[in-house]
Amino acid sequence: MKKIGCLLFFAFLVSTVWAQTKSDGKLSKREERKQRIAAIGRLEEEGVITYRKHFAGGVKLTTDGYGGWLEMGRTKSVKKSWLFQLDISERKHPKEEKQQYEYSSRNPVIYGKINFFYPIKIGAQQQIVLGNKGNKNGVSVTANYGGGLSMAMLRPYMVTIYDNGEEKSISFYNDSTKFLDEALILRGPGLGQGWNKLKFTPGVYVKSAVRFDYGKFNEMINAIEVGVSLEYYTKAIQQMVYRKDRNLFFSAYFSLLFGARK
Repeated sequence: MKKIGCLLFFAFLVSTVWAQTKSDGKLSKREERKQRIAAIGRLEEEGVITYRKHFAGGVKLTTDGYGGWLEMGRTKSVKKSWLFQLDISERKHPKEEKQQYEYSSRNPVIYGKINFFYPIKIGAQQQIVLGNKGNKNGVSVTANYGGGLSMAMLRPYMVTIYDNGEEKSISFYNDSTKFLDEALILRGPGLGQGWNKLKFTPGVYVKSAVRFDYGKFNEMINAIEVGVSLEYYTKAIQQMVYRKDRNLFFSAYFSLLFGARK
């Protein structure tokens, strides 16, 4: 019994020491992280670049649609960086209005809509720091401006009509008269329709924005961005019948951005 008791006491003592060592290790790592963050802060105050690049992605709401984008950043100095971006969105016409016909409960109809309009933009921006974080949990403010190439991807808006005893899916380009005949329309397009009939129109864009980054310790990017964008296309974009086709598009946007720095 004495031997068993000694063994149990020895096992308890070893487990207690191991747990204490592990706990001390965790505290040590935590202290190391605090010291590293403090050192980075001092280096930034002295004008030393501490992060060379970042990768981020975001979602946005615009005054005429919604979208998402990816970003890769390259730091040039403490105050300046280059941002390389890929942006994909859907732009809606302000006069779009969904209508519910007797047989269109599954897919409502936007009467007179000719094309879905998806701008795909690739470009670069200069980022300038307006205000650094006052502490590890502060907010940095940057101004971004730049531009690049834009491609208008147009997907024909398809409606299903009942004509001569059968259902047909047509676009404005197939038969504009039947396409606009409300007496024939059964329902609007499904998600998979029109992709085999895409059309593309090239263009350019410029945009500027202000970004508020509240990411902890500067390692993580958690930001809000507000800005404006202007796009110009080489051909007028057809969106709705009875509405003037346009080459020039202006919009404002609000975006949430998430990423990490290295």
